[in-house]
Amino acid sequence: MALLDYLSGGREPKSVEVPLFPLNTVLLPGSILALKVFEQRYVEMTKSCLKDNRPFGVCLIEEGSEVGTPAVPARVGCLATIIEWDMPQLGIFELKTVGTQRFRIETCDIRPDGLLIARITLMQEEPTAPLPDEHHICARVLRMIVDKLGSAYFREPFRFDDAAWVSYRLAETLPLKLAAKQKLLELDSSTARLTVLHKFLASQGLGE
Repeated sequence: MALLDYLSGGREPKSVEVPLFPLNTVLLPGSILALKVFEQRYVEMTKSCLKDNRPFGVCLIEEGSEVGTPAVPARVGCLATIIEWDMPQLGIFELKTVGTQRFRIETCDIRPDGLLIARITLMQEEPTAPLPDEHHICARVLRMIVDKLGSAYFREPFRFDDAAWVSYRLAETLPLKLAAKQKLLELDSSTARLTVLHKFLASQGLGE
């Protein structure tokens, strides 16, 4: 049974274990993340996730690096589901993943091979809500970004009238520091997220 199926069905969120992939990036719900996997611990993790149709957790690195000694992950991350994969050569995976749902780490252990296994609780998903009128500039800027980067960079459907979708896509694409993107990921309110992003746009001369 897939992890998201296990956690659904109208029950209270369960605490479950997932492998972690700490990275120097912040994955947001709905974001596309391409990965080249070559370290043995993550190759085996990928094989297991593909076999069982389960996601893995992506967290921003707070201390350490992406390779070698296990890094210290941020306490809030996002599940990544593999939507495409290839093995161009033996022992190397090329993955295309999508961020699904945020989670909070309760405990974290290190396996002998260096893979981090976390016990997590999924955070509440944000409901679909209309984009507030006062933040329409956020959707306008996002449309410009989508036109410039191309629709292949984003996963359809595009929802420029959805507050959560616009806030996540702007947080994903604007040139913000990783610490700022992490704080935006942790916010439980799309309106609060849009307020922060609107202020950033204004500081760049793009707000109204």
